[in-house]
Amino acid sequence: MDVFDILDRLVAFPSVAGKPNGDIAGWIEAHLVEHGAQVTVLPGPEGDRSNLFATIGPADVPGYILSGHMDVVPAGEPQWSSAPFALRREGTRLYGRGTTDMKGFLAAALAAVPALTGLGLARPIHLAFSYDEEVGCRGVPHLIARLPELCAKPLGVIVGEPSGMRAVRGHKGKAAGRVTINGRSGHSSRPDLGLNAIHAMAGALSTAVSEAERLANGPFDPAFEPPYSSLQAGVVAGGQSVNIIPGTCTLDLEARAIPGVDPASLLTSVKARAEALAVEGFRVEWTPMSAYPALSLPQDAALAALLADLTGEAPLAAVSYGTEAGLYQAAGVDAIICGPGDIDRAHKPDEYILTSELAACQRLIEALGARCAA
Repeated sequence: MDVFDILDRLVAFPSVAGKPNGDIAGWIEAHLVEHGAQVTVLPGPEGDRSNLFATIGPADVPGYILSGHMDVVPAGEPQWSSAPFALRREGTRLYGRGTTDMKGFLAAALAAVPALTGLGLARPIHLAFSYDEEVGCRGVPHLIARLPELCAKPLGVIVGEPSGMRAVRGHKGKAAGRVTINGRSGHSSRPDLGLNAIHAMAGALSTAVSEAERLANGPFDPAFEPPYSSLQAGVVAGGQSVNIIPGTCTLDLEARAIPGVDPASLLTSVKARAEALAVEGFRVEWTPMSAYPALSLPQDAALAALLADLTGEAPLAAVSYGTEAGLYQAAGVDAIICGPGDIDRAHKPDEYILTSELAACQRLIEALGARCAA
């Protein structure tokens, strides 16, 4: 199977984040075993989702990890020109959910496996494919925790998120959480008998807005756009009817932090403001939704030099989106981003990747293999 055949099979699995992924993980496992890789399927605590780790070469020697996620975002938008989970080729474009984010990278890595196994690698190349990345990198921490028993400490991790095959050394960290305020419902003509959860949420929302404005004043990191940490309220939900006192209101928040700033810490003022409502009779719940740290690989890191050599371009300092790379770095393993496609095509109807991008990614992986065979 070539890279296009493999991508066709991968896109056909509707592996939406938060759903069971046994079908796609099972197919990838079978493909890798067929081509001589050592494969370990790592079930997550959810029970219906798994990470997958494969090794080509000697596992007890330091090597490199190619990291990607098997899950995709939903594809329910009506603007799709064709079935999102059926690969459609139109000239040099290959359309389908996940083609860019990031089954294109998975396909290129899997297509390179026969060449890698034929090289007799002195240093291994590992494939680390995770689940539920799109809902906050929830799967990969379980995989990272198992690395010491799966392989020697890696020399580095290449996370194949879409970067136009330009290596990237940094991204912001992220934390998201939900505030739920439970008040007391009733008829709107007797507000004195109820506890209006939407009114109560106004204070927490006001704190979120104030915190967002404060963050815009720094600290700054010019590698990023915008060059400061940020916070936003993404979803507010509550109430049933204008003549019913709303008994419940929820607020979903997201913070993105420049390196050196803990993203979870940016949400604490909102959490504290909401929890203070308990003295007024409200019941307040705080639910963490996701969190991952920033990535900041030094410019002079060996991994950055390797990718510069393999791509022919100096790595970019940073991108605005987040990846699993920060979690690898937090675990003590150098990580960098480099993958096919453009992030601007991701999470949209008619997502696509170019045939040339797939070919370039496969060439890079095979070139890495040649280095590991030397």
